[in-house]
Amino acid sequence: MTVSFSDQPEAAVRRSEHKRDDPDLGILSSRTLFSLQRELFSAIAEEGHPALRPRHGAVLAYLDEEGSRATDLAAQSGQHKQVIGSLVDELVELGYVERRPDPADRRAKLIVPTAKGLDEMAKSDAAMARIEARHAAAVGEEAYAEFKRVFRLVARRQSAAEPQ
Repeated sequence: MTVSFSDQPEAAVRRSEHKRDDPDLGILSSRTLFSLQRELFSAIAEEGHPALRPRHGAVLAYLDEEGSRATDLAAQSGQHKQVIGSLVDELVELGYVERRPDPADRRAKLIVPTAKGLDEMAKSDAAMARIEARHAAAVGEEAYAEFKRVFRLVARRQSAAEPQ
């Protein structure tokens, strides 16, 4: 199928070619996410955490050292609470987190990183810092800082536009 992106019939291009040559925000975001995940999880696997998968990032990327509530992890990651619960179950089994009573509300539970979880979190943060530093060096510190500022703005606006 060809799609005309202008009034000129000779400008008709295949949709796949257009998406390849001028990718939209969704394509750029997914390419970036999947590539980052591959690099990050490869790096942390080499540093002693081979059992983790990108899906575990929905918990580990947002987990506070003193622990976090599952509802907070769900809100921050954009995942449903049931998904977070399942991921926490996997991470408990793998030895990265444990559930503890929340001292502020004994009815609630905190998801708390174990020593193994803290090690992974530190290594993951260091790997992400190396990745970001590499990109900043390639495009320039100011350009990278501006890119992140604009990307945060777009992400915030897109999140606010989602139907509830």
